[in-house]
Amino acid sequence: MLLQSLLLLQKVELEGAVSSESLSDIIFKGGFLSILIVGILFILSIIAVSIFVERYFTIKKASKIDENFMNSIRMNVQAGNVNAAKALCQTTDSPVARMVEKGLLRIGKPLRDIDSAIENVGNLEIFRLEKRLSTLASIAGAAPMIGFFGTVTGMILAFREMATEQNVTPDVLAGGIYQALITTAGGLLIGILAFVGYNILVANVDKAVFQMERITMEFMDLLQEPGN
Repeated sequence: MLLQSLLLLQKVELEGAVSSESLSDIIFKGGFLSILIVGILFILSIIAVSIFVERYFTIKKASKIDENFMNSIRMNVQAGNVNAAKALCQTTDSPVARMVEKGLLRIGKPLRDIDSAIENVGNLEIFRLEKRLSTLASIAGAAPMIGFFGTVTGMILAFREMATEQNVTPDVLAGGIYQALITTAGGLLIGILAFVGYNILVANVDKAVFQMERITMEFMDLLQEPGN
């Protein structure tokens, strides 16, 4: 029965009956529930795009390390000018600078305490980098499910119309079938894009964490050099 409905709808499209319809016309033809589901998917797409753009540039900025920064820290520490090194960290807006600053504030204490203090700051910075990524992951999982919900309700609508109408025509079935196909396609598209975006951000976070760990090791090696 469903196959027959799809064939009827395809026949109408081939004859040009719906060739002049826009996407909005097709969405509205699906009824109130179709409009509601498409509206929810649209809102989710806006949220996903905003999260991806904001997090992408934030994480990229955090993972960008100025090599002159550690060279300046090294020269100041070796010269005994710890205050200048602290000032440099305070004027540098990056997770690495905040971690190094915490280490500089602990100079004079056992290396284990310094390393622990830097690690705590690093964990906080990683938490900030991963902020809202869970929301993007939720959208990647929820959008296809919402689309499939539209598919089910669309098929229910189509079969209900078939059961109540005397003469089953493509126009009778169009609303439910449009709802089923459009919501499914929209949900899958948003879910795929959100999933890809999430993995891109996770990969960039891993790169940023690697840079943070590298700088931490350089700083700890600096403190263990003779004369420091």
